[in-house]
Amino acid sequence: MKELILALGLLAVIEGLVLALVPLRFEDLLKALRDIPVQTRRNIGLGIVAVGVAIVWFARSL
Repeated sequence: MKELILALGLLAVIEGLVLALVPLRFEDLLKALRDIPVQTRRNIGLGIVAVGVAIVWFARSL
């Protein structure tokens, strides 16, 4: 449970930094995402989840 809370905190820090440092680029990214088909966005999301799981698995095995 401790690791989950730590991971959520780190995620919040990274997301906050993106919004604080480059808010206009973030708006451009959201506009670009609207042009990508839903299935492609879903596949990108699943790919990111898979990479995240692999990173967590690797980190836990160290």
